[in-house]
Amino acid sequence: MSANKSRLMVSSVGGVQAVYFQDARILDENTVKQIADELMKLVESTFGIRLLLDFSNVEYLSSAVLGKLVATHKKVQEGKGTMRLCAIKPSIREVFKITKLDKVFEIHDTQQSALNAFQTKKFGLF
Repeated sequence: MSANKSRLMVSSVGGVQAVYFQDARILDENTVKQIADELMKLVESTFGIRLLLDFSNVEYLSSAVLGKLVATHKKVQEGKGTMRLCAIKPSIREVFKITKLDKVFEIHDTQQSALNAFQTKKFGLF
């Protein structure tokens, strides 16, 4: 068992796995790796996962995080799941726009709007 504390807090909200980042600054390599490992473990253990990443606590993140988010998104899709992001601060959201990742990820302003989007797609075929 790792001595490191968990970097994520996960709770189930209406069948959606809501993930909250514990760190306001996700900058150093070890933190990024630990977050990526925790996300992958969660995604790999749940086929068809409905994953919501809530960034409300995040003030800064390194570009390495973006690559890990893309890898997580790919793994979610391979497992026939859905991933959404929410509550991204304007300065960080600008990075998503510049890198065109706002076209890759479905990003919502609030957790509630993201949860609502999961519910409306729940009854569709895809």
